[in-house]
This record gives sequence, structure tokens and C-alpha cells, in this order.
Amino acid sequence: MFFLLRMAFWLCVVCVLLSVASKSPSPDTQIDASQAVTLASAAVTDVRGFCERQPDACEAGGKVAVALGHKAEAGARTLFEFIAKFRERTTSNEKSDSKAAPYSSAGKGTLTPADMAPGWHAPVPLPPRREARTNPPAA
Repeated sequence: MFFLLRMAFWLCVVCVLLSVASKSPSPDTQIDASQAVTLASAAVTDVRGFCERQPDACEAGGKVAVALGHKAEAGARTLFEFIAKFRERTTSNEKSDSKAAPYSSAGKGTLTPADMAPGWHAPVPLPPRREARTNPPAA
């Protein structure tokens, strides 16, 4: 169970990072870094009931959560489109491979004699010969 939670966490992180290149941020989620650090430290110091005591921090935290949700959604969409394009490419390659002729127009293979020549290999030294035993081993 813990493995699934860790995997879900890292998948969300990857989706958020994939959406960094996205150039369509929503105008409601524009937060600068210093404001985000200030709000994060306020949330850490006041974990219990901070929405009641600091409604501005709660509202900004909601905006951050919405922004991360949008980024994760955009990253997941990018990942889905990448996989879909990859699958289309592989299915089109399989179709074109089945139609392609394995031989050239001359009726012979496309390899040249130089291609078919074996590569050079250094001679492998043989181990020294053992002499045959003349006396059988004593039992």
C-alpha cells in the first residue's frame, strides 16, 4: 500500500514538472516566490485551524493547490499525448514494415560483400596439451 502511495506521489511530481513548459497559466494562480515561501512558513507554524485565524493564508494556499492541480493536469495531458503519438508512430511503422520489400529492385539483398565479410578476430591461443596418462589412477 505504501508503495502505491509513493508511486502516486512521484507520478504527481512528474506531471507537475512536465507542465512547467506549459505557456497557459491561469491569471488567478499567479503567486511570486517570496509570497509562496511566506505563506508556506505560516502554514507550517499554524497547522491547526489556520483557516479560522488566517483566512488570507488559507485562500492563498487554496490558490497554490489549484495551480498545482492545473499543472498536474497539464502534465498528465502532455504525457497522454506523448504516449498516444508514440503508439500511432509504432502502429504506422508496423504497417509500413509489412509493406516494405525485404530485397532491392535487383532481386538481391541490400548488403554489399564488404558488409557480409566477417569482422577481424585475433587468434585465440589454445591451452597447453595434456599428456595422456599411461598408468590408471590407484583406487
